[in-house]
Amino acid sequence: MAVSTMSITHLPATSQPGSSRFNVVHAIQQAIHDHPQANNRAARLAESLSHLLHLHIEPPSSSSHANNNENFNSDLLISDYEQKHSTPPMSPKEDISQNWREIQGLSSNWEGLLDPLHPWLRREIVKYGEFAQATYDAFDFDGFSAYCGSCRYNKHKLFDKMGLAQHGYKVTKYIYAMSHIELPNWLERSHVADTWSRDSNWMGYVAISDDEETRRIGRRDILVAWRGTVAPCEWYEDFQRRLDPIGQKEAKVEHGFLSIYTSKSDTTRYNKTSASEQVMKEVTKLVKFYKEKGEEVSLTITGHSLGGALALLNAYEAASTIPDLPVSVISFGAPRVGNFAFKDELDQLGVKTLRVVVKQDLVPRMPGLVFNEALQVFDEITGTLEWVYTHVGAELKLDVHSSPYLKKGINLIGFHSLETYLHLVDGCLSSKVPFRVEARRDVALVNKACNMVVDELRVPHCWYQLANKGLVCNEHGRWVKPKREPDDVPSPTREAHAHAHAHDHIDNEMQTYNVNVIRPLCTT
Repeated sequence: MAVSTMSITHLPATSQPGSSRFNVVHAIQQAIHDHPQANNRAARLAESLSHLLHLHIEPPSSSSHANNNENFNSDLLISDYEQKHSTPPMSPKEDISQNWREIQGLSSNWEGLLDPLHPWLRREIVKYGEFAQATYDAFDFDGFSAYCGSCRYNKHKLFDKMGLAQHGYKVTKYIYAMSHIELPNWLERSHVADTWSRDSNWMGYVAISDDEETRRIGRRDILVAWRGTVAPCEWYEDFQRRLDPIGQKEAKVEHGFLSIYTSKSDTTRYNKTSASEQVMKEVTKLVKFYKEKGEEVSLTITGHSLGGALALLNAYEAASTIPDLPVSVISFGAPRVGNFAFKDELDQLGVKTLRVVVKQDLVPRMPGLVFNEALQVFDEITGTLEWVYTHVGAELKLDVHSSPYLKKGINLIGFHSLETYLHLVDGCLSSKVPFRVEARRDVALVNKACNMVVDELRVPHCWYQLANKGLVCNEHGRWVKPKREPDDVPSPTREAHAHAHAHDHIDNEMQTYNVNVIRPLCTT
């Protein structure tokens, strides 16, 4: 039975969304008002946008943080939240092997599956979003760590540590991107002199579905997950606002995104090859291996924020260089990436892109706050404008106001948080019935790095961190930075050895990987 013709049971919504309309400038002004110590960058952003849009910014109301939901019932909400504590935090897996092309957007570009949101598609979107979230949760953001900018775990541990082993994928390759070049302030660097790398950041990974998951989803799925950024206030000022050519035709993409994807240097330890070269070498190898075994293979690329932009560049390159490979992109809170010619070339290459967007989020409006796809109406007068940015693909639009669990005030970080996105996807039914009562995903996850959950549920804000912020008590009773486990210390020698060994056994559900990797032959 075709997915698009299946009936979907609609459940009554727990609340009606508020009708107030989000305004970018007021959002920034509210953030500054709430945090008097906000840096000058945020203030300049608000001033720039107000001048650009010729708007007068009124002081924000002190009641902005009140929950605007007229039907909000604290007792019922708390009761519902507590009852879910004893239920699984994810929906059951379905066998989608006969319908995977529809679920991936390959046969119909998700037509008829987004409004209402089909439950099979919802489950897959959340799965890929959790793979993207792992790039944040496992990342070392601590500027005083010797390993700032790296992944805290080696690739054999990553999914176990992140609670993602049940998804049925195995990591085969880590991806690193240059940070020691003239780029926007999107990548991390350690303040410690003796550090693992001053030139590179861990930007994501390549993974492959195991045999069981492959049977469920109907093909061998190669996954690429790209890490993004978490500070939307920086986006406007940091954009280079310059389009550079990509490919052989008229396509152009934002300079900063392309630099992160393609930069390399022989003097670096992790970026002697670019992120582009690293990921394409691995994807090409996996495609060849499984196609030679007679399997059907797909490539699904996911990312949030900056990661969504890198996912689109990755998809463009993969579709351009690997014949007959189904390529889909599932992005969250991603900005515009390129011009109309870039969009047209992606369409011609058959790349299918599903952009998940929270309408209150600022980042998807960037770059091209003014010069964007809306100018297409003037094509007859101006012709196609090669310097105008445009979004690509289908859009699943979400609304913070649809969830009774979320605060309705202004919260730039919360609006852009990937965990907010995943909460809203999990609860999404349709534009008419916005939030399903049987949503499974743990609401507490929303507050990992922000303060979006209503206070009645008593979920601490910004609760996700290492115990004691990474310090440990040594044998002398001193609190110190711990040393990483040897297997979790980045090392090109060890990674190359494990990578080669893994491919010798990749056809055995990839479970015979050598997890006892050798010690580096040299030190830095």
